[in-house]
Amino acid sequence: MMFDSIAVKELRFRYAPKEPVLFDGFSHEFSPGKMTAIVGDSGKGKSTLLYILGLLLTPESGVVTIGAEPVSRLSDTQRSRIRSNRIGFVFQDAGLDPHRTILDSVIEPALYAGYKRAEVEEKAQQYLRDFGVTARGNHRPGEISGGQAQRVALCRALMNDPHIILADEPTGNLDSKNSWVVIEALLEASQAGRTVIIVTHDGEVADAAHEVLEL
Repeated sequence: MMFDSIAVKELRFRYAPKEPVLFDGFSHEFSPGKMTAIVGDSGKGKSTLLYILGLLLTPESGVVTIGAEPVSRLSDTQRSRIRSNRIGFVFQDAGLDPHRTILDSVIEPALYAGYKRAEVEEKAQQYLRDFGVTARGNHRPGEISGGQAQRVALCRALMNDPHIILADEPTGNLDSKNSWVVIEALLEASQAGRTVIIVTHDGEVADAAHEVLEL
């Protein structure tokens, strides 16, 4: 399977007209098969860039492309469809619904993308087995550790076989052992051909990446 690159071209962005400009003509292409670490001081726009790439924020000017396709000016519905089918997200706090079981949280992106539960439940179970949290499938987020929750978030991010994985400080709340579980999983995702982009302050994460982009 061929996976897409993602790029920003001549990006300009600020949150409001009187706010500072975070990006002014910034361009960069993120390649399939690589994990890129985005690093830099606080306030430089690392997470903002990730949200622009994930089509959660719209640039003032410039364009986001996936493959050769410009996608940042599409309708909300079209961008939502792209996020659902081609982008997997991992956040620092795992972002699991406290009212859903772990298994339901993993399956949710596939249901949103239009699959039936019967079509994807075994796949979700397999991911939970692969990440060592299958025994927690019927638990809720408040009943598992932070390291387990982040592994569940990775399972969820992979459910729809995304071309691109965007991770915002996914090891920020983890100890060294659990951090390496997450790093190794993201590296494996890139080795499978996906484009993996990770915002981090962790030097070990940056050292493990194939490419480091400093803002």
